[in-house]
Amino acid sequence: MAKRVALYVRVSTDGQTTDNQRQELEAVAERHGWEIVDTFTDRGISGAKGRDKRPGFDALCKAVARRDVDLVASWSVDRIGRSLRDLVEFCEELRAKDVGLYLHQQGLDTSTPAGRAMFGMVGVFAEFERSMIVERVKAGLKRARKEGRVGGRPRVSEKVEAKVRRSLIEGVGMRAAAAMHGVGVSVVQRIKAEHAGTA
Repeated sequence: MAKRVALYVRVSTDGQTTDNQRQELEAVAERHGWEIVDTFTDRGISGAKGRDKRPGFDALCKAVARRDVDLVASWSVDRIGRSLRDLVEFCEELRAKDVGLYLHQQGLDTSTPAGRAMFGMVGVFAEFERSMIVERVKAGLKRARKEGRVGGRPRVSEKVEAKVRRSLIEGVGMRAAAAMHGVGVSVVQRIKAEHAGTA
């Protein structure tokens, strides 16, 4: 009897397409003689999001729980998730239902002992990659602050800051000062905090 397989495809942004992942996995299924029973898709959703934020992944997990499939096939480990804990939990769910996992890019098949061991190692690298991305973002924001930009946006001119500071000293409220000088309330809050720190 042919192995019943569910395909799972995901892209992080709406501008990307899942077509390439799906076509490649369909070709793999044909080569192995697997029967594709369903394709679950998440578009524009990060792999860091939990199951509750990924409707396609949630539906896939429900299909696994019902034992509608014998195997889950995905393009790569990072399509499944980027948190090691989530990956391990998913693998445990699959194992509890005697469902295998095939990851095309890694050439992994968790129905074998070597595949299960390798899956754990690949999961570590997926989490490491995500933590590196987070660190790069933090470093970029830190650099932006040093260059006088907050959240990547340029600071207002010194002239405007001086006017805002003067308004605050004169007792004008933060919202009123923001409206008066055409800046955001958060800018006024920052100027007030900086002034308090130097007063």
